[in-house]
Amino acid sequence: MNDLSAAVKQAYEEQYDASIVVWRALNGKHKAQRVVEILQNIPERPQKVCEVGCGEGSILQYLGAHGNFEQLYGLEISESAIHLAKEKQINNLVEIKKFDGYEIPYPDNYFDLVVCSHVVEHVEHPRLLLREIKRVSRLQYWEVPIDFSLTVDKKIAHFLAYGHINVFTPALFRFLLQSEKFGIIDDVTVFYSDDILRFHHRDNRWGYWKKKIKNQVVKSVTLLRNLKPDAYGVLTTGIEGALAIFAKQQD
Repeated sequence: MNDLSAAVKQAYEEQYDASIVVWRALNGKHKAQRVVEILQNIPERPQKVCEVGCGEGSILQYLGAHGNFEQLYGLEISESAIHLAKEKQINNLVEIKKFDGYEIPYPDNYFDLVVCSHVVEHVEHPRLLLREIKRVSRLQYWEVPIDFSLTVDKKIAHFLAYGHINVFTPALFRFLLQSEKFGIIDDVTVFYSDDILRFHHRDNRWGYWKKKIKNQVVKSVTLLRNLKPDAYGVLTTGIEGALAIFAKQQD
């Protein structure tokens, strides 16, 4: 483990306490709803589901209550988050394990579905994690915030304060997935609901209205919708093969 990785792990160990439970529960409900909704058109519903980077368990809690999944698992790097998750008494939860952020302690093809929601933007070596998730699962649901802007390099301190070290557009995230041999089944552009916006801007009413108006503009313009939603979700399946560079392109 290098020093930077150790520092990142320590930062997340200190991130989770009771003060963030309300905020994460509110977000977790909506994130989990999107997982359930995007699976509606899948012929064979996943039954063994793992959330990688499960935090304090807010998504797993909703999936346990409303997702009709037979077995739920969680993986998390933070011991404090795992402690909070275990206190929730999540329905159909088999276990939550601590892991190092990359090596998943399960056999090949162990899960029907892995959920990795608002995690990849935090990961130092995202392709390593993607490969492990592909190894252990048949289907994957990913969600990332869309932090991109034309001046994103002027906002480094802002995004680092949230732990975001990777920045995506929907197209850039699809490129990452497809280059790692994931086939895209379905996707969704996400605009935060009123309850999320009100909570986030609870001390800044103008900030709430500014964001609400901006979202309406983005929703109405196809180019902007594909460039700057609030978040992007995508359902994938792993396909045979690995990253291949300098390969001759087929016509």
